[in-house]
Amino acid sequence: MPRQHRVSNLILTRRQVAGGAAIAGAGLVVGRGPVSARQDGTPAPATPAGTPVGGNLTVYCGRNEELVGGLVPDIEAATGITLDMRYGNTAELAAQILEEGDNTPAGLYFGQDAGSLGALAAGGVLAPIPAETLELVEPSFRSADDLWVGVSGRVRTLVYNTEITDPATLPASILDLPSADLGGPIGWAPTNASFQSFVTALRVTEGEDVARQWLEDMVAAGAVTFEGNGAQLQAVAAQEIAVGLVNHYYLYEARMETPEIPVENYYFAGGDLGSLINVAGVGIIAGSGQEAQAEAVTAYLLGNEAQTYFSEVTSEYPLAAGIPAVEELVPLADLQAPDIDLSDLADLEGTLALLTEVGLI
Repeated sequence: MPRQHRVSNLILTRRQVAGGAAIAGAGLVVGRGPVSARQDGTPAPATPAGTPVGGNLTVYCGRNEELVGGLVPDIEAATGITLDMRYGNTAELAAQILEEGDNTPAGLYFGQDAGSLGALAAGGVLAPIPAETLELVEPSFRSADDLWVGVSGRVRTLVYNTEITDPATLPASILDLPSADLGGPIGWAPTNASFQSFVTALRVTEGEDVARQWLEDMVAAGAVTFEGNGAQLQAVAAQEIAVGLVNHYYLYEARMETPEIPVENYYFAGGDLGSLINVAGVGIIAGSGQEAQAEAVTAYLLGNEAQTYFSEVTSEYPLAAGIPAVEELVPLADLQAPDIDLSDLADLEGTLALLTEVGLI
């Protein structure tokens, strides 16, 4: 069946972070060593040791090369697959796959948010992921129709300066942020993928009118626009803005260079949308002729080695393999995150239309 050809003007900025060398350690899901555990603790099937898959795989990767490039040599060594990594903007790469249709060279899509993965699923270009791989991740972090799976998690937070802000004075809900007395301006990044996924979630849960009003109220409150999250955090540290809307891991990246940086994450409680948990994840391109390779790489990304990498190098939440998050992070189980199906975040086009209407992109 021909793929649907849809082109969306999805303009998101990439996360700019410094990565590190891959973590060597526990066994791999594919190619050698022990296997991972499913969520119920039972071993997950894997390609038998000594029988790598081999072949070639083109990966359209919306994650920054500095962030995930350290994993590439290990994936190739474990699976025997030669990877052609094509890095770019998460949403633009998703739109490119939809535009290329049956002619896309991509065999695997690696995106930084569930919204772009959902857009590909809705476009009919993704193949089902094998059950033994999906079962490594709990249902809330994968698509209901088995077409994509999260490999690492991140939480939306509000960063504040500990030297000038008492967290008790911060609003209980992100909906009240525009009217809060913060002692300074709010920072945000409207072109950032994670922020746009939040806006999509706001539209889904509260409706189009509430989302539009919140955005307009933020503009009226003098919110300061940044290109990304890291710059917001540094502006909070410098007391140039009072707070900033970012993902949780930017704080831990900043602490690697400046351990005493006077910034902390504030998590909205009570299931508030401000603490949305999103995922970076992968989808296998249907009809590419590279399905076996894509399945093997997907399994690797959910194995012990890659999950440890996401935990210890990028300070994200591992989503499989029993690998714990770094101890500085609030455990996922303790976060009072909103109850939202990540598959419902697929309408990025509607979000971009709203942001354009409000004058933010």
